[in-house]
Amino acid sequence: MLRDVYSPSELNREVRLHIEAGFPRIWLEGEISNLSRPASGHLYFSLKDEKAQVRCALFRSHAGGLGFQPENGMQVRARGRLSLYEPRGDYQLIADILEQAGEGRLRAAYDALRKKLEAEGLFAAEAKQPLPGFPRRIAVVTSPSGAVIRDILHVLDRRWPLAEVRLYPVPVQGEEAPPAIVGALQAANRHGWAQVIILGRGGGSLEDLWAFNDEAVARAVFESDIPVISAVGHETDFSISDFVADLRAPTPTAAAELLTPDQRVLKQTLAAGHTRLGRTINACLSKLGQQHDHLAHRLAQQHPGTKLAEHLKSLHSYQQRLRVAGAKFVSERGRALQSLARTLHAVSPLPTLERGYAVVSDQASGRAISSVAQVAQGQAIIAQLIDGRIHARVDSSDEDSLDVSSGNDSRHRTA
Repeated sequence: MLRDVYSPSELNREVRLHIEAGFPRIWLEGEISNLSRPASGHLYFSLKDEKAQVRCALFRSHAGGLGFQPENGMQVRARGRLSLYEPRGDYQLIADILEQAGEGRLRAAYDALRKKLEAEGLFAAEAKQPLPGFPRRIAVVTSPSGAVIRDILHVLDRRWPLAEVRLYPVPVQGEEAPPAIVGALQAANRHGWAQVIILGRGGGSLEDLWAFNDEAVARAVFESDIPVISAVGHETDFSISDFVADLRAPTPTAAAELLTPDQRVLKQTLAAGHTRLGRTINACLSKLGQQHDHLAHRLAQQHPGTKLAEHLKSLHSYQQRLRVAGAKFVSERGRALQSLARTLHAVSPLPTLERGYAVVSDQASGRAISSVAQVAQGQAIIAQLIDGRIHARVDSSDEDSLDVSSGNDSRHRTA
C-alpha cells in the first residue's frame, strides 16, 4: 500500500497554504508578551490569554503609524492574516493593524477627544460660567433609579431646603445614554426654569462612564446657557464632561455640597453678623452722642448771646481801663500844664502890665515896638494894657534913658 510521505519542508509548505487559504483576515485580541523590537523596525510579539498564545509579527511599514507605544502586558487587538513560518513550523499572525483593546482602546479615544476639544477652547477658564450663590431651582440630569438623585436630595434637604429640584431622567450607561443626555441638557435650557444643572452618575469602569466621554455630550455641556456641574464617578474618575463643565465635582454628593450653602453655618454667620452689627451700631451711636455733646458745647460757646456777653464783658473791662488811663492822662497833663503855666507866667508880660506897663506894636504889621527908632510921626500904634488896647498915633518921640536907680523911666508919649 502506497502512502504519501512528506518532508518537514513539504509539510510546512502545505500547512501554510491551507492556513492562508482557510483563514481570511481576522481580528485577534490578547495580552502582549515576549515583545521584541529589532533594529529592522519590525515588531515581534505574542498575544496570549489564560490558556494559549499566538506568535505575531508587525512589519515596519505598519508599525510606524501606531498611535501608541506597545508594551508587554498591554491588551491589544491585531488584524491580519494567518501564515506559517516554514523554517520552524510556527504559525503566526502577520498583522497590518494594531490597536489598544478594552480600557486601553477607550483610553486612547479619550485622550484623542480631550486633546481635540482642548485645542478648540472648550476647556478654557474664560468660557466657564459663574454659579449662583444661593440657588433656588436646580435641574438634575441622571438616572431616576440610581443612588445619585437620592444622595443629592438628601444633601439639599440637610444643607439648603429652600432649593427646588427638577429631575431630567436619562440612562447613564450604554449606547442610548449619550443622545438621551444631550436631549436632557437641551430640554433644560429650553425650559429656562433651572438656575444650574447637575450632570451626574455613580462610579464605574471607564467603559461604564463612557457616555460622559462622548463628544456630543461634551458639546452639549459647553453650549448650555445654564451653568453645568459635572459630577461623574468617584473622586479619582475624570470624564470629558468634567473638563467642559463650569465646575467639576468629585462626586454627586460633593456637587450638591459645592453648589449650596450650609443653612446651619449660614445661620451661625448671620447670628454672628447680627451681634457684630449691634456692637457696631452701639459704638457708632455712642460716638455720635459724644460728637453731639461736643458740638452742643461748641454751639453754646458760639451762641450770639454768649458772644455778646463776652464782648460786653470785654467792653466793660476796656471802659474801666480807659477811665483809669484817661484819669491818669488828665492828671499827668494837668500837672504838666500847671508846670507850663508857671513857666509861662514867669516869662509872661501880664504881671508887668499889671504894674502899669504897656506893650506897644505897629498897627499895620503887628510887630512889637521896643525902640523909638521904630516909630515915626503919625504912625498908627496899639498899646496893649492889662485890661485892653489903646489905639493911638505917634505925635512925637524922644530918645531917653531908663533911670533904673530912681525907679523913674521915660516912656513913649502917645496922642
